[in-house]
Amino acid sequence: MALEELYREVILDHYRNPRNQGHIDAPDATAQGVNPLCGDEITIDLSIEDGVVTGVAVEGQGCSISQSSASMMTEAIKGKSREEIDELVSKFRRMMSIEAGDDPGLDSERPGSVLGDIEALQGVRQYPVRIKCANLAWTTLMEALGS
Repeated sequence: MALEELYREVILDHYRNPRNQGHIDAPDATAQGVNPLCGDEITIDLSIEDGVVTGVAVEGQGCSISQSSASMMTEAIKGKSREEIDELVSKFRRMMSIEAGDDPGLDSERPGSVLGDIEALQGVRQYPVRIKCANLAWTTLMEALGS
């Protein structure tokens, strides 16, 4: 199976079987994000204890890219501190940057080890209009965290 095909399957799996979908009663942080260009919408709720994300839930509607990115993001931030989340967001943004070219800032010696399933979204860079779809959950996460 070609890498591109594998990535497509990972994206479709997160879209068809979204992780951490729903809401949290009395979240410690919440934010809503909308992409007005295409109508994608996401709401993120976070539970935070001692500076660590202990719970995350996401609700929304939109294209497979925005919704699968949100699902992947929820899996990636659980159990992480603010510092770890900031580093993860930075790596994601580098990966999604068109200027990244062939070097999206990933650890090429350990493929799959840096961002896990999230690396499946790197192909979106080929379609600049879709980058906003992939970024929506991450931008909304940072709004929820007050950045």
